[in-house]
Amino acid sequence: MPELSRLPVPVTESWDWQLRGSCRGRDSSLFFHQPHERGSVRQEREARAKQICRQCPVLRECRAHALTVEETYGVWGGLGEGELRKLISRNHHPA
Repeated sequence: MPELSRLPVPVTESWDWQLRGSCRGRDSSLFFHQPHERGSVRQEREARAKQICRQCPVLRECRAHALTVEETYGVWGGLGEGELRKLISRNHHPA
């Protein structure tokens, strides 16, 4: 679950980047797994989501948002859940 206290203040400028996301208007089930989704089905869905992210004009903003609020559910900024968890964990425990 993301840490809500890390969310940016509710100012339009903080969120405008989302209006330009390649994911906007797409079925969210492509970016967020269904209950009990596992194995190759999950990997294929995540790969399709990441393909959309690769072409996204706000990939950096999306990724930064996910890491700032510690979002670990879904595909954000071209990163899957496992990748997000690793980066967030690294941020808490620098080498």
